[in-house]
Amino acid sequence: MALKEIQSSGNKDTRSGFGDGIVEAARKNSNVVALTADLAGSLKLNQFMKEFPERFFQVGIAEANMMGIAAGLTIGGKIPFTTTFANFSTGRVYDQIRQSIAYSGKNVKICASHAGITLGEDGATHQILEDIGLMKMLPGMTVIVPCDYAQTKAATIAIAEYEGPVYLRFGRPVWPIFTADKPFEIGKAQQFSEGTDVTIFACGHLVWNAIQAGVALEEKGISVEVINIHTIKPLDEEAVLRSLRKTKCAVTAEEHNIIGGLGDAIAQCAAKNFPVPIEYVGTNDTFGESGTPAQLLKKYGLDVPDIIAAAEKVIARKNA
Repeated sequence: MALKEIQSSGNKDTRSGFGDGIVEAARKNSNVVALTADLAGSLKLNQFMKEFPERFFQVGIAEANMMGIAAGLTIGGKIPFTTTFANFSTGRVYDQIRQSIAYSGKNVKICASHAGITLGEDGATHQILEDIGLMKMLPGMTVIVPCDYAQTKAATIAIAEYEGPVYLRFGRPVWPIFTADKPFEIGKAQQFSEGTDVTIFACGHLVWNAIQAGVALEEKGISVEVINIHTIKPLDEEAVLRSLRKTKCAVTAEEHNIIGGLGDAIAQCAAKNFPVPIEYVGTNDTFGESGTPAQLLKKYGLDVPDIIAAAEKVIARKNA
């Protein structure tokens, strides 16, 4: 399929994909339970609470305690999904995740909404931009960053069947839905186009921006490969290297600090196996600020024109 043929089938927030996905997962598996730190509404848990009140735990504003409870629930065979904002899901409780969940490989699903700068007006204290790095450095932690409502729903269902700790990152804003007809598999990249001039690796909300950038680049006669790296860890190195050997340069695009996120994962893979020029689209060692999602994406260089510019720059580097 050509990139210009990829159309949105509607708009919906990715957190609603999580809310719908956890209900479906719970219908399939009676061991699925949900915990929240006073944010049931924000994490779209209303339907889960209605259908499975005995499997819902409101722990209040006590995120560290929530992680400890979740770890304990796994001992009895439960599959706990912890829910709060990404900032509170990681930075506030890193010690509890490391010691109680990751170190012993507990089957806890850490589900984090309101990630990145598209959280918007809540500002820098809530817009965590380092959580992917924090989570992927933990041994044994799987890190998934789906790109739209449909993929978030599919990922939520998939992690319920996956053994081991998982960090699932999603967001607040209404966003185009464009993967409804595409299968989701943990650890397998999703390719949207075949190209020979440049690869754009993206995750989360920036996959849609990467597709739009790819359309614009193709109109300029540039052949673009757009790949959705929804699973950042374990990275689909086979797909990454297959594309890099073809295009011989890449752009990474993520709603996260360029230090420690998707870009670092791609660069490490390339450096070890097939070194190529890479340009990074992401926040550059900075905190966010208050503003609308559109304003912040533009200000921090995460918009479609920024991906286009990065692609043209890396192609020039390749050809120099």
